[in-house]
Amino acid sequence: MATVRTWIEPVVATVQFSFSFYDTGLLMVVKGYYNQTNSTTEDEVQKSISNFYIIYNLLYKLIPLLSAYIVTTLGDKYNMKITLCLPLTGFLVSSLVFLFVILWDWPIEVMFGAAAFIGMAGGFTTYWSRVMVWAALASTESQRSLRLIANDCIFGIAGFAGSLLSGHIFINLQIGKHRGVVLAICCLVGYTVCLLYVIIVLKIPHSIHSNTKPAESCINEDNGIAEIQHEPVDTEYTENSCLIDNHSNGHLQVIPNNPAVKKTVSKVAMFLLFISASLYNSSVNGAEDVLSLFVIKKPLNWGPVEVGYGNAAGYMIFFTSFLGVTIFSRWLSDLSLIIIGMFSFIAGILTMAFASHTYVYFIARAAMLFSLIPVPTIRSVLSKRVQESSYGKFFVVLQIILTVMGVIASTAFIEIYQVTFHWFSGFSFIVIFFVVVISFIPLSIAFCTEKIWKGNTKDELQFSDQT
Repeated sequence: MATVRTWIEPVVATVQFSFSFYDTGLLMVVKGYYNQTNSTTEDEVQKSISNFYIIYNLLYKLIPLLSAYIVTTLGDKYNMKITLCLPLTGFLVSSLVFLFVILWDWPIEVMFGAAAFIGMAGGFTTYWSRVMVWAALASTESQRSLRLIANDCIFGIAGFAGSLLSGHIFINLQIGKHRGVVLAICCLVGYTVCLLYVIIVLKIPHSIHSNTKPAESCINEDNGIAEIQHEPVDTEYTENSCLIDNHSNGHLQVIPNNPAVKKTVSKVAMFLLFISASLYNSSVNGAEDVLSLFVIKKPLNWGPVEVGYGNAAGYMIFFTSFLGVTIFSRWLSDLSLIIIGMFSFIAGILTMAFASHTYVYFIARAAMLFSLIPVPTIRSVLSKRVQESSYGKFFVVLQIILTVMGVIASTAFIEIYQVTFHWFSGFSFIVIFFVVVISFIPLSIAFCTEKIWKGNTKDELQFSDQT
């Protein structure tokens, strides 16, 4: 029972189910607001909607950069639950403001204040980085990749279910003349349940370690993590911290000489992986932001139900990516998994660029079925090179970097969409395609550098044995 109470998955599922209601409801309310207040052309309405989302996303994603580190530090110093409770409070208040906007016909720009409040409470950056920490501490190193992407899978399944329902609820359930009220109330209930679960039920996990490798048993005490000390080991470079999986009979390979060079190679590889993850994550998030605008305008011109189905298809990718990791990781290395995911996204985004009918949109979504594998896999690879006492700060710094790059890229892609949608609405997806291709470069350099270094040191060891 104690182990069950450390599960963060119920929070992930409920938060995302609630957010999928909020996401669909906000898009349709924004569209309705600008259709009523803007009597000019459809292109002007589309520009107004995209401008709203540019400002909203800037506030929602950038303000947490100022508060995330502070909130995380407070959580590390006092209680890990702080970094969950504050963001959940932000989500709860924003849903309440959204409800008031619908009921009392407030200007839609009031939602900018709600986005700012979410940011000041830590936002998604703090919330998701803490979810990753929670999952990492509650799993062994060998299971960490699977556990991290399992949270992405639950995230996707909950979003899928919520999105399927959200469009129907928006159309069929309304209070008076106000559509979206039921969605906002459901969000309030969901976030309230999550907040109570975190405060009353959820327990801080103790990290789980394998007894087969001493290198996995040496950790420091930090916020409830038990201090287990065995004989000293060099944690800078163990089998489990290699970027390329080592399957040579399960024994640690001794890499001789020059630890300074070894450390430098490791840092360079980590830096390159940071760049690759940032570029790829920016492309994926930017594509999602553009798609929200793309589907409500001709040639697709979707209503609430179709928007819900489209969002559900996007969330389903979390589940298919989870299956991909679960199945392929038995035979393939981390690098192979990442490449499969990137090629999956490339195929889908190129198809999406020419989506003039609804069925083409869903074909493109089907092509993206493994597109969410790369970032969790890179995150897992990087986490194996970080001491567990530093997980909190590491994950929040990584999330901040991904967020900054994502906001910059998303704003740029939406601006490109605004300029080009009247003559080729899929042009921004072509740009995203090239950004993903560029993200291959640092990824390839990182893995090749590591492999060359390991090969050279292995040859050196064999030569010394012969002499």
